[in-house]
Amino acid sequence: MPSSGRPELVASGCLVDVYDTILKSSFVARVKALSRFLDVDADAWLGEWLKTRAQRDRGALTMAKSFAQSLPAFGIDPVPELVDELSRKDAELMRECTRVFDDTVPFFTRLRSQGILIALVSNCADTTRPLLADLGLIPLADAVVLSCEVGFTKPSPEIYVTALADLGVAATDAVMIDDQPAFCAGAEAVGVRAIQILRGDLDGQPPASGFPVVRSLLDAPGLF
Repeated sequence: MPSSGRPELVASGCLVDVYDTILKSSFVARVKALSRFLDVDADAWLGEWLKTRAQRDRGALTMAKSFAQSLPAFGIDPVPELVDELSRKDAELMRECTRVFDDTVPFFTRLRSQGILIALVSNCADTTRPLLADLGLIPLADAVVLSCEVGFTKPSPEIYVTALADLGVAATDAVMIDDQPAFCAGAEAVGVRAIQILRGDLDGQPPASGFPVVRSLLDAPGLF
């Protein structure tokens, strides 16, 4: 396992990313299903939908409003009834296309048994909190910090600082687990030690981010 050469940290707080860290969500399958529902080209729908992603993640647009903004590009009148129906369909697809990684609940249980506070920290739209609630994950965390609710996205320092404040934990007493190197770097920029989680096939290539790396959440506490 790669080592950063930094001293070991005994953490009292753990900031944890959501997508591709504790949840596996098939975004492509969801997009294709929505495009079939609307009878539009999947690639064109994806391209139009991604135009509003940054606004959704910052909370400037709800998912429903982003749908209303995207539909006219396909000659579809964004009447409220259709937007509501599309929003319900998308919520159903999010649930169908998302699963909790097998190591997530055991990892949270282990942290809690050690008295380590947990904050979920995610770049996401307003549909993520209902999903987390439906999956039963919110009660397992001490704080839930979503970019769409706080107005800042990783790797901006404000989102990490908000999570630390919600936990009441100093940056030097916390770790961040994320699959994205840029977001790990954002955590370290505010003094939080970062651990990168890599799931899936690396094709035999070692990770090049320079952060301590784990392949399972259950391996992370050994680096705390």
